[in-house]
Amino acid sequence: MFLTLLVLVPLVAALVLLAMPPEGRADALISLGASIVTAALAVWVSLARPVIDVPWIRSLGIRWHFAIDGISVALVLLTVLLTVAVVIHTIAGAPPPGGTRSTMLGCILLVDAGAVAVFLTRDAILFFIAFEVVLVPMWVLIRRFGDEHVPDRARADAAGRFILFTVFGSTVMLVGILLLTYSQGSSDLDVLAEAGGAGLSRPVQIAIAALLLGGLGIKVPLWPAHTWLPAAHTIAPTAGSVLLAGILLKLGVYGMVRLAVATVPQGVAALSPALAILGVVGIIWGCLACLVERDLKRLVAYSSVAHMGFVALAIASGSHTGLQAALFGNIAHGVVAALLFFVVGDLKEKWGTADLTVARAALRDRSPRLGVALVFGLAASLGLPGLVTFWGEFLALYAAWSPGAGRPVALLRVCVVVGAVGIALAAAYALRVARIVWAGEGSDPRAEPIPDLTGHRWGIVVALVGAMVVLGVAPHLLLAVSDADALSLLAAVSR
Repeated sequence: MFLTLLVLVPLVAALVLLAMPPEGRADALISLGASIVTAALAVWVSLARPVIDVPWIRSLGIRWHFAIDGISVALVLLTVLLTVAVVIHTIAGAPPPGGTRSTMLGCILLVDAGAVAVFLTRDAILFFIAFEVVLVPMWVLIRRFGDEHVPDRARADAAGRFILFTVFGSTVMLVGILLLTYSQGSSDLDVLAEAGGAGLSRPVQIAIAALLLGGLGIKVPLWPAHTWLPAAHTIAPTAGSVLLAGILLKLGVYGMVRLAVATVPQGVAALSPALAILGVVGIIWGCLACLVERDLKRLVAYSSVAHMGFVALAIASGSHTGLQAALFGNIAHGVVAALLFFVVGDLKEKWGTADLTVARAALRDRSPRLGVALVFGLAASLGLPGLVTFWGEFLALYAAWSPGAGRPVALLRVCVVVGAVGIALAAAYALRVARIVWAGEGSDPRAEPIPDLTGHRWGIVVALVGAMVVLGVAPHLLLAVSDADALSLLAAVSR
């Protein structure tokens, strides 16, 4: 029952927090206790690898089937540990302007419960249900607790765009799931992966893959369905931005691997040229937007579009190295984006705005801890060797240069060249931000310095920087976790 508890603990705590009266004082204890217990359960489950598989809705053949393997274990740990960090950050900060702190903490834990359920479930219908649980609390975080310095209409627009895009993606994904389960006679993801599309004609596989990749591509997001992301990040509070970049975007990539690659491999192979092209266009588009973007939070959001483009290119390669690169890059982006949004969120909170054209004191001299954290995040964002993002991007380009059987080699090699140009552009926008914010080009010597990171918030930043360095220097620690299961998945789909 530990797998069920891993979902129920944050879920029950979230419901308690959401029902708590405004004058309640136990929200910090409940949220922190629930997030730590969930993290401890996740560590135990990651080591023990239990399985639960019992009937749930018998009439529809849906089972309460949860398990954890090398493909999902790192994502589960990333989710629960980031949730602990977000809860601590929220408790240590000022009261949220849009409502009670208990409501905000309840939404955070509800996102945690839904995301963990997505990574654990082995039933396609349950996967969809858990995926949808995440969307409503994220909408609340953006709409109710978003930037108080912008008009209410702007918060409503960002939240509305987020929910409309993601729900449309969910609808497309659901049609694909229903077509897949109807055609194969089962919603069990293990059964579907073992079949590997056997019994489905090539046109049917392509149709299912198009629906699944299209719906999940909106959630990743891939270009051109990325337009909801910058607005959501710009308006969302720091907690919302960290959850969105560090957890929600991971759900889309995981779904592509677990739902599409594993179950309809021929369809994914046929669509791999389109997936690769969308990925590299997103890389260039995101980097070019970062070169001219004035809002620092929006800039980090566009960088996420570029990083997810490398993940899409890795999946399109169709090889074991590509699958490993996608899984590694997914985790790497979660760590780096979380660090950047923690730092940029604190900067915006203290500045009152994230406008890069406003002259301020240089972080290098006045707030060295914030400055060092920002430089580490920017260095990882441009793929600097020795930091975690390098391996995801390098392996993605390597895999696309030598793709799996049946992939268009010439097209993918062109995509590799374009992706390499994107890395150069990433260096340009990262240095631009460092020049303005850290070095203080055009800074105002009369500007008041902002308070530096201290206490819990400094501890969170140190932990994330440590993870970036450790996984950058020793990537095998993460690659070894998913290696065997990635091989098994590809072996099953190749039969």
